[in-house]
Amino acid sequence: MRIRRSVTRFFTVLLVPAITVAVVSYFGTYAIWGDRGILRLEEAQSRLALQKQQLTQLQDRRARLAHRIGLMEQAGADPDLVEELARTELMTAAPNQVAVPRR
Repeated sequence: MRIRRSVTRFFTVLLVPAITVAVVSYFGTYAIWGDRGILRLEEAQSRLALQKQQLTQLQDRRARLAHRIGLMEQAGADPDLVEELARTELMTAAPNQVAVPRR
């Protein structure tokens, strides 16, 4: 009877720390390797930096295109721009010129 009571007390005393260790291990594992863990955070930050770089490139391109559109929308459109666009789109040239297509 005495041995049984001491064994029961021993397991009762160890039950709370064992459950605590299991819960902390579970959440600790997912805090590091989980879907929203520390390792995924670094990956997300690198993707964000890449997308910010792409955004700045697209904004620069959009600003250049808006500037060109502004030059064409004026009452007196810029003749140099009109000629450049005509040559690019129509591939026409003067008799002594050679047209080379650009990508």
